[in-house]
Amino acid sequence: MQRISNFLFKKIDNVQLVIFRVCYGLLIAAECYGAIATGWVKRTLIAPKFTFNFIGFEWLQPLPGSGMYIYFAVMGTLGLLITLGYKYRWSALSFAILWTGVYLMQKTSYNNHYYLLMLLAYIMAFLPAAKNHSLDAKLQPGIKKDWMYNWCRWIIILQLFVVYTYASIAKLYGDWLDFSIIELLMSSKKDYVLVGEFLQQPWVHRCIAIFGMAFDLFIVPALLWKPTRKFAFAAGIFFHLFNSFVFQIGIFPYLSLAFCLFFFEPQTIRKLVLQSKPAVLPTTNALPKHHHFTTMAIGSYLLLQLLLPIRHHFIAGDVLWTEEGHRLSWRMMLRSRAGTIKFRVVNKKTKKTTFINLNDYLTSKQKRKVACYPDFAWQFAQHLKKEFAAKGEDISVYVSSRAKVNRGEYATFIDPKVDLAAESWQHFSHHDWILPYPQKTKKE
Repeated sequence: MQRISNFLFKKIDNVQLVIFRVCYGLLIAAECYGAIATGWVKRTLIAPKFTFNFIGFEWLQPLPGSGMYIYFAVMGTLGLLITLGYKYRWSALSFAILWTGVYLMQKTSYNNHYYLLMLLAYIMAFLPAAKNHSLDAKLQPGIKKDWMYNWCRWIIILQLFVVYTYASIAKLYGDWLDFSIIELLMSSKKDYVLVGEFLQQPWVHRCIAIFGMAFDLFIVPALLWKPTRKFAFAAGIFFHLFNSFVFQIGIFPYLSLAFCLFFFEPQTIRKLVLQSKPAVLPTTNALPKHHHFTTMAIGSYLLLQLLLPIRHHFIAGDVLWTEEGHRLSWRMMLRSRAGTIKFRVVNKKTKKTTFINLNDYLTSKQKRKVACYPDFAWQFAQHLKKEFAAKGEDISVYVSSRAKVNRGEYATFIDPKVDLAAESWQHFSHHDWILPYPQKTKKE
C-alpha cells in the first residue's frame, strides 16, 4: 500500500494536464455549439413529442421551448471558461452535471463517446488543471504550480486502457472475425465522394477489422513504451482521422488525439508547445493527509469501470440479441439492428382493442429504436399506459415484433402474449419476455 501511495502521489510536471485542459475545453465548446448549429439539439431534444430517457430518470426531461438551445449554449460557454481556466473548478463541475443531464435525458442518439465524455468531465472537475497558464493562476498567483500528483496522469491513462481493451475484446466474435459487420457498416458509405467504392472492397474490410482490433488492444501499451510511442502516435492519427471522416463521430477522434499528451515526456511538450523552461518541482515528496481517501476513491472508481462492462456475462441470453448489459460496456461498432413492431392496446374492462400508429408519437429514428431495442419497447408501453390512464382507461399493451442483428434472419423478438405495461424493468437481470434467438435462424 505504501508503494502504491508513493507512486500515486509522486510530484510530476503538470504541463500535460494544462495543455489537455485547453484542448478539452475547446472540443466540448465545439461539441455543444455544433449540436445547435447542425440541428442535433432540435432533432433529438426539441422536435420529439416523447423522449426516451435512461430508465429511472424519467423525471429528467428536456427544457420546453428554446430552453435546450440555451442549455447547450451554456455548456459551450463553460467549455470556453475551462479553456481559459477561469473559475475552473466551478466551470468543469457545472459542465459535468449539465452533460450528465443531456446524457440521461435521451438515449435515442446513444453513443459510447457521450458516456466517455461524461466520465472524463467528472475526472477533469477534480483534477488541478488550472494551476498554471490560466486566468485563475493569473488572478490568484498563490495557486500557481508547475506540478501535480502522478495519479492525475494515471487515472486518465487507466481509463483509456479500460475503454480500448474492452473495445478490443468485444470484437472477438463471429461477425467481426469474418468481416461481415465491417462490410455491413461500409455499405452505407457507398455514396461517399472519392472513397465510397474503395470502402466496399473485401480486402479493405479485412484491413479495417484487423487494424481496428489490434489498435484497440495495443495502443495504450504502445504509447507508454518509448520505443514504439511515435509509431503508435502516427497510427493513432491515421485511425482517428479515418473514423472522423468515415463515421462522423463528432469530437471523439480529436479528443482521443489530445489524450496522447499524457504519454509524451512533459519536457517535450513544454518545449514544443510552451517553449518554456523545465518545470520547478518540489524537492520533497511527503504524502498529503488525504492520500488514503484519494487512493481508495481512485481504486473504487477503477473497479467499477472494470466490472460494469462484464455485467452482461451474468445476465442470461446473448447480449448481442437482448441488448441487456450492452450500454456502458465499450461495445463499439459491433452490430446493426433492424426490426418491425406493432403495439396493441387492450382495455381491461371493455376488451376494446386499439392499434397504435407510431407516427402519432415518435420520430423516424425513435421508431427504428422501438422496433428492435427491448428497453425502448418497454418504455413506450409504459408511456401508453400512463396516457390511457389519464383518460380513465386501464389497459394492457401487447406487441408483435420481429428483429434481426447484422445479416442474421428476422426472428420474433418480444413475447406477443406478455402485457408489457404490467412488466417491471430490471437493470441487472434478464427479462423473460425477450425471446431467445432461434438457433435455426442464426447465420451459418
